[in-house]
Amino acid sequence: MNTSELIYDWNQNYPPGLKPLGPVLLNDESLRDGLQSPSVRDPSIPEKIEILHLMEAVGINSLDLGLPGAGARAVEHVTALAREIVSEKMKIRANCAARTHENDIRPIAEIVQKTGLPIEAATFIGSSPIRRFTENWTDDFLLQTTEKAVKYAVSLGLDVMYVTEDTSRCDPETVKRLYSTAISCGARAIVICDTAGHATPVGALALVRFVIEEVVKPSGETIRVDWHGHSDRGLAVANSMAAIIAGANCVHGCAIGLGERVGNTQMDQMLVNLKLMEIEPWAEQDLTKLKQYCQAVSRATGVPIPANYPVVGDDAFRTATGVHAAAIIKAYRKSDVVLANTVYSGVPSHLFGLEQIIDIGPMSGKSNVLYWLEKRGVAATDDLVERIYQRAKSSDHTLSEIEIVDCLPTTVKQN
Repeated sequence: MNTSELIYDWNQNYPPGLKPLGPVLLNDESLRDGLQSPSVRDPSIPEKIEILHLMEAVGINSLDLGLPGAGARAVEHVTALAREIVSEKMKIRANCAARTHENDIRPIAEIVQKTGLPIEAATFIGSSPIRRFTENWTDDFLLQTTEKAVKYAVSLGLDVMYVTEDTSRCDPETVKRLYSTAISCGARAIVICDTAGHATPVGALALVRFVIEEVVKPSGETIRVDWHGHSDRGLAVANSMAAIIAGANCVHGCAIGLGERVGNTQMDQMLVNLKLMEIEPWAEQDLTKLKQYCQAVSRATGVPIPANYPVVGDDAFRTATGVHAAAIIKAYRKSDVVLANTVYSGVPSHLFGLEQIIDIGPMSGKSNVLYWLEKRGVAATDDLVERIYQRAKSSDHTLSEIEIVDCLPTTVKQN
């Protein structure tokens, strides 16, 4: 029997108007916004190039190369990544962050000229009333700054992605005026930002629908709408899904949720959910290098992946619980890997190049022990099974490989 026939999927029962649209694009901010976390190390150029290739391998559409206006190191790194994309004929597209200031925009154009790589200028400016009050910015200042920056970028031959910071706390009138001004000056992509992680899924949906209905459609232009979210309320992925439902074309994120405070939308979790929800073009995307991508970012930035992190954490497909393990083992006995990977997991591990792991601990049954021994080709005598089982029951933790091997007969250890 097909495993899908054994699961009733409530996730497919979309209420009217709430089915996610496709195709959905993904923009990776790991090497720019993700590095704003105070806990990260800025990776070396070779490390960034390794991560770039893994972004390409999992199908990510575009990435933020950095903010070259920040100085010589940033220019060097952005240039190296741009040259790698050109020399390796990579499909991934590039953009660079820039304040709405000529000194930030000009270096992007210079890198385009040096490398021959088209780079979109992601020009950003604060928008919310709280930010405007703090900075003593007038409405006219914001509009004039927007107009000047977008026109300047366009004059240099750059495509413009216009970004309003803190959009999720901005009043409707200012949202309309800023985006409308940017579009009239030549921007062909706009980014709606939940900079402070304020939004809920309902808020994200309402905001994106407002921008599309009140700004994009009246403009008469073909405009890409992006959503850029943060995880302060733990809702970044849910908000991104809501933004897609509302009509956003692209979602920004970072590997393992890197970023300021508690981080950005988790790019890896977006990839997982888009694939499982069969939202185009992700249904057929090969994501077997997803863990490798996350591990490379973790190594390069010095940010560890928690053991219980979804899909790529060490415990994601690992169990030492007797009832759970017994069901997985029974599925394996049916020679059905898909069944084994699904019976106690909402994420089929094989889709991501991973497998179920059965360990032995205080909550294990003898089936755990039998399976562990079988996988290693060790004869499961009643005495040996009992010895390992009792060792586990008297322990306060999952047994390590060394602890289990310590229970084996000397002759088996030597082999």
